Amino acid sequence: MADSRVVYLDNAATTPVRPEVVEEMIPYFTENYGNPSGIYRTAAKAKQAVAQARQTIASTINAKPECIYFTAGGSESDNWALKGIAESLASVGKHIITTKIEHHAILNTCSYLEKQGFDITYLDVNENGLVNPDVIERTIRPDTILISVMLANNEIGTIQPVEQIGKIAREAGVLFHTDAVQAYTQIPIDVQAMNIDLMSTSGHKINGPKGIGFLYIREGVKIHSFIHGGAQERKRRAGTENVPGIIGMAKAAQMAADDMEERTARERKLRDYMIERILKEIPYTRLNGDAVKRLPGNANFSFQFVEGESLLIMLDMDGICASGGSACASGSLDPSHVLLALGLPDDIARGSLRLTLGAQTTREDIDYAIERIKANVGRIRSMSPEYECFTSHR
Repeated sequence: MADSRVVYLDNAATTPVRPEVVEEMIPYFTENYGNPSGIYRTAAKAKQAVAQARQTIASTINAKPECIYFTAGGSESDNWALKGIAESLASVGKHIITTKIEHHAILNTCSYLEKQGFDITYLDVNENGLVNPDVIERTIRPDTILISVMLANNEIGTIQPVEQIGKIAREAGVLFHTDAVQAYTQIPIDVQAMNIDLMSTSGHKINGPKGIGFLYIREGVKIHSFIHGGAQERKRRAGTENVPGIIGMAKAAQMAADDMEERTARERKLRDYMIERILKEIPYTRLNGDAVKRLPGNANFSFQFVEGESLLIMLDMDGICASGGSACASGSLDPSHVLLALGLPDDIARGSLRLTLGAQTTREDIDYAIERIKANVGRIRSMSPEYECFTSHR
């Protein structure tokens, strides 16, 4: 290893839990461990804590507390939103609109629904990963029941025009769901102003615990239950509540909302510094995603004549944690479906590197990462016959 330090630049995959969050959770493992469904005082403490957490989280997105439904995370929330609406409105229509760059929790759920007789339209995006709202509007049919477009992409960080899409959906009488797992507490979200009917999030992306998330369901939306059993979550999501997880997510959400402006401004500054240096100092490199409409801490690059997996292994040996794309697709030998949807050829898509910053990232971390990326890209290219042939003819 070139340096004993560990530089964590994969915050889109997961984030470290803040010490204050852990501290807030501990009593609900040890002292206030009661089941919120009980009628005794120990249970009442847990029930009250869950109610307060629901209120706290609702306030971060301008929602009513009763519209927040706790789940096991983003994937469950996505599954529930799509399957629950599909089952509830199947008699009205079976057409759903989404995009080609959604998270696999959406795409694989859509694939499942297709096998159940639903018709899914997968919309193209432009070279920066943006979907055209006008195309969405033209795609709506009399049998369209749901539009699902992520708020911000997990690989390239592109932020979609969700407010415009929500307005189109509302005027057409079509429900609108957005996967906000990457965007929640990274950019301001107002479910009322954005006309969002359903929204998915996850705790471990915001310095909270794993195994907890929530699905926002606008008041009045008819949706089938996803897990059947007891009467928890207003009889819509059975199972004993993950009280410590709920408490932890609420604390993380409150802290992230409170420092969002300052934190994201700092991340954006570091991100832009990193992007500028990498594009300037490493030739035959491109930035993937929109240069402006992107998450504060996201930078995704493609290095020509480089195999992304080899680069990741070398960076790991240097103590740098990064990824080639979605953590949920790790182990796949196929190039990123997101990068292919941007129009990148296979060989360029395979040479991608996602670097995502967090509150703990420093300027020194970025400088070290850039130097090691430069060195490793150069080393990989020095062993590439294609690179040698390309440069010898220039």
